[in-house]
Amino acid sequence: MKRSTIDAAIDGARSLAAEAGMPLPGFAAWTRADWLAAAPTPAARPALERGLGWDVTDFGRGDFDRVGLVLCTLRNGTLAERDAGAGQTYAEKFLVAQDGQETPMHLHRRKTEDIINRGGAALVVELRPESGDGDVVTLVDGFERAVRPGAPVRLDPGQSIQVPAGVFHRFWADGGVVLAGEVSAVNDDVDDNLFLDPSPRYPSVDEDAPARYLLVSEYAEVLAG
Repeated sequence: MKRSTIDAAIDGARSLAAEAGMPLPGFAAWTRADWLAAAPTPAARPALERGLGWDVTDFGRGDFDRVGLVLCTLRNGTLAERDAGAGQTYAEKFLVAQDGQETPMHLHRRKTEDIINRGGAALVVELRPESGDGDVVTLVDGFERAVRPGAPVRLDPGQSIQVPAGVFHRFWADGGVVLAGEVSAVNDDVDDNLFLDPSPRYPSVDEDAPARYLLVSEYAEVLAG
């Protein structure tokens, strides 16, 4: 992805959140220089280690308008807390999907999540068990529902669906931009994504312009010094 496209997508997501009356944490406005200045301080280390901040991806498809997503991780526990079952064992993300923009079919081995339509157009979600057979029994707005493999579940603003660990899922915005949320167990985007069609979770970046934001996928290099 071009760096200019990534930075413009973050600008757009921030503007949409503000227009919708959905304030984001202060670090969502931080520039790359802000993060690099804070990185050596003990106070910033938890945010960096937990991957709080912006993530823009085309899942390696090279067609961001059709396949892609903008995310901001607002809170997240550590893998140690997850494995101990104590401490911050949860995560939350803010998501933006443009009209027709799809997050491709994938699953998480360790993470159950709720995907929530926070506002805008409809969000369409498909679920598919890893075996490919049988209904997925899950919760939609807290009510049990058996979802046929590949059957679209249309979520209007305010609605949500639970995606159990080990269940393939994909989703896209239908009829306009969608502001979405994700509430889940601890998030591990490095090792807990399995795509039905093999895809990288993070994009390669074409540095066509000076970077204004620092992506979560770049934190490891910052932490390494």
